[in-house]
Amino acid sequence: MFEPRYNLDLLADIHASPVTDDLKTVLDMMRWAYSYFNASDLYYGQGLDNAWDEANQLVLSALALPVDVPESLYASRLTLTEKNRIVAMVEQRLGLRKPVAYLTRSAWFCGLEFYVDERVIIPRSPIGELIQQGFTGILRAEPKRILDLCTGSGCIAIACAERFPQAEIDGVDLSVDALNVAEINIERHQLAHRVFPMQSDLFDDLSQDRYDLIVTNPPYVDQEDLDDMPEEFHHEPELALGSGVDGLDITKRILAQAADFLSESGVLVCEVGNSMVHLIEQFPSVPFHWIEFKQGGLGVFSLTREQLIAHRHLFD
Repeated sequence: MFEPRYNLDLLADIHASPVTDDLKTVLDMMRWAYSYFNASDLYYGQGLDNAWDEANQLVLSALALPVDVPESLYASRLTLTEKNRIVAMVEQRLGLRKPVAYLTRSAWFCGLEFYVDERVIIPRSPIGELIQQGFTGILRAEPKRILDLCTGSGCIAIACAERFPQAEIDGVDLSVDALNVAEINIERHQLAHRVFPMQSDLFDDLSQDRYDLIVTNPPYVDQEDLDDMPEEFHHEPELALGSGVDGLDITKRILAQAADFLSESGVLVCEVGNSMVHLIEQFPSVPFHWIEFKQGGLGVFSLTREQLIAHRHLFD
């Protein structure tokens, strides 16, 4: 396991100092964790993008407290057991570079909390902004049938179900492990009657159904980016990240087949991240509609069924 020398020095400092004696309150532990995260070379970007939010989530989760706990409770004194639990999680974050979401078994997406572990990637897709906007400007009408392809934790499928209360959503993934996590989240959000997890290698094992919206955040990291990723990403399943030398192996399969599973007015929304550069280079004549996000993010496009059919010969 990769352990940066600087982070090992910080761990030695933690072991040498009487942390559990000196720190008394919830806020003490938050500030302490924040300081160590700031002094480290940790990477942020798997759901949370800064040291304070990570420290806050870690401490509150370790104490089984919600993120919206009244700040008046920050002055509460902690037991030795509680402090030791927080210290152990901070040590794992620093020493193993383990993402906070995996330490806390919790991540947020579209204002909803999801269970996550190492069987799925941590929710962070900019598609969340589109869901909250109801895919305005992309869909011609409110969708009744939605397919979430490569569903992982089920976060996109569940968020779509919350946004479109009349829709049914199929959440498809190749990984049985990922689908087991998705089932946990479907039950937690009480959506078993509208969100249906299904195992399939993309469209291969699906019936010839027709969806008003296919939304997908497939593996799309190219080999160069995969090799250069911070250590935190190596805790995530590689099956959910890499997709060939150019990052487009899976996306090309989706482009070639999606039209057959869309309704007449159906739309495909697909995330390819940095691999958008390769997609544009390889298909310069395809009118990808690249979406601009107010909250940050790039590499998400939409194509209508008609556009997919018109350019199918290129994708095949």
